[in-house]
Amino acid sequence: MARFTIADLAAWKKAGKKWPMLTSYDAVTASVFDEAGIPVLLVGDSAGNNFLGEENTIPVTVDELIPLARAVVRGSKNALVVADLPFGSYEVNPEQALQTGIRFLKEAKAHAVKLEGGVRVTEQIKTLVKHGVPVMGHLGMTPQSVNAFGGFKVQGRNESGDEILADALALQEAGCFAIVLELVPAQLADRITAALKIPTIGIGAGIACDAQVLVWTDLMGLTEKPPRFAKAYKNLRTEMIDGVRSWMAEVENGVFPGEAQTFH
Repeated sequence: MARFTIADLAAWKKAGKKWPMLTSYDAVTASVFDEAGIPVLLVGDSAGNNFLGEENTIPVTVDELIPLARAVVRGSKNALVVADLPFGSYEVNPEQALQTGIRFLKEAKAHAVKLEGGVRVTEQIKTLVKHGVPVMGHLGMTPQSVNAFGGFKVQGRNESGDEILADALALQEAGCFAIVLELVPAQLADRITAALKIPTIGIGAGIACDAQVLVWTDLMGLTEKPPRFAKAYKNLRTEMIDGVRSWMAEVENGVFPGEAQTFH
């Protein structure tokens, strides 16, 4: 089976088919999610606070994210792999964005990139798309702007909803193949999804979006304090703690390694 492409996503939008996207930061989880059938894997700068131990996504660098993206590409066979452009790697001008985008496609072999912002980044998007770099947009609560927003807060209530809709239309016009909508009211996400020809991907944006994305550690119950919009389908944190403690007990009691783990 060939990898999924942005053409598949466009066809699913037209057919009204909903689809899932998950984050991944390494080859092992990428292979698991790929085998499960996830069509799109996002190597997000969310690796900052979910993999690298940072407070948020802002400190993540291109040089940190490229090896993670390369690992996800290597670990998957069918998924379309999208890599985030980290904060500070595309905002200066379109040329900077293009240079960063090219690095992700060449060095990490990612299939597309994602960046945050509305009208202010349309020139960057046009330049990337013009030179063969597919772009996914990101609107609403954009984590790279957490300091400007004063924390992680729902965006687009009241009159600001019209601004986000205008941004979404501008991103579509600039050439984005899909747009993530994060932490926006469900009614606004519904309006945007209906207005766009390209897919919307919701995270804390209600049920009307064409697709849904979650950070995989939230999905699997590894996050100590998951966000309200997430749902844990497993409790891997408890299972892993139990497994480690069982092994510890066997080591401390002289049971591990047993005969099956011993060479003669």
